[in-house]
Amino acid sequence: MSIPSIVKIFGATVAASLLLIGCGASGGGSAAGGASTSGAAAGTSVSGKLNIDGSNTVSPIATALVELYNAENKDVEISVGSAGTGAGMGKFEKGEIEIANASRPIKDSEIEKLAAAKIDFMEIPIAHDGICIVVNPQNEWLKDITIEQLNKIWNKDSKVKMWSEVDPSWPAEPIQLYGPTDAHGTYEFFNEVVNGDKENVRPDYSQQAQYDTLITSVANEKNALGYVGFAFVEQNRDKLRVVPVNGLEPTAETILDGSYKPFSRPLFMYVSAKAYTENPAAKSFVEFALGAKNAEAVQAAGYVPMSGENLAAVKARVDAGKTGSIFSTAAAGLSVSEVLKNAQ
Repeated sequence: MSIPSIVKIFGATVAASLLLIGCGASGGGSAAGGASTSGAAAGTSVSGKLNIDGSNTVSPIATALVELYNAENKDVEISVGSAGTGAGMGKFEKGEIEIANASRPIKDSEIEKLAAAKIDFMEIPIAHDGICIVVNPQNEWLKDITIEQLNKIWNKDSKVKMWSEVDPSWPAEPIQLYGPTDAHGTYEFFNEVVNGDKENVRPDYSQQAQYDTLITSVANEKNALGYVGFAFVEQNRDKLRVVPVNGLEPTAETILDGSYKPFSRPLFMYVSAKAYTENPAAKSFVEFALGAKNAEAVQAAGYVPMSGENLAAVKARVDAGKTGSIFSTAAAGLSVSEVLKNAQ
């Protein structure tokens, strides 16, 4: 099965809690082990099991990586779930999974729980994404929207019901709001950027647990307004129209160079340092994910690959056994390149 096929299947069945593919933590700068060598080196047979869960946004990337990886490592069984960033972190804290996918940096509260459980972790930015503001294709008049206008619509004290209440030049028609639930990292990222706090969000929007239903809702409602990750837009251009934010449209170029502010973001995999050290399957898969096939998998999933320089910097941190998070404490507005350079 081709990578585009596996990603398409994932998108069509995103409500399923688990996709099985295969044969079948503390913040800081400590070391998880010595420099790594390739776990799937020529002549080396890798076997075992690996459990991945978390972000619905990152799951297509993990799925594509697993498909490519299993083509070379048929004796490794890997499960990929899509429970959401928060739920995935909860499983990670309990030691139920070896890798947690996340669409935002790990939180201080999660780092504390991992420390209490004596779970060290490695932070791996795996790709770039940009949150996209989307409307129904019939909405041809909304040419641009600002963060201030989004805040006026989405903050918890908002009384806005009509488009014209945001801007008098907009139609006097009701806004129908759609967004993910609070289990999603995309929800947290969006509300922190737009409203200053993930809790500062109006409760009366239509909350969608899965992105396929969110997309269908926007596609069926001419006055809809919602937000999703870049890949979901790329896969549904016939159903959605993207609205530029502050005059900038999300593209591979504006997301990669960080100019699509403030909605450009890295996507993460958080890896158990113990699993990386003791589970050959985990080490082999992580090294593969940061290797030559990274861009192929990321692009197949509809996201933006890391630059070669940044991917090399991430791999260097993994090879050195660096644990903890450098992104959770990074100053707002810094690019992935700047965060990685500051950590050197």
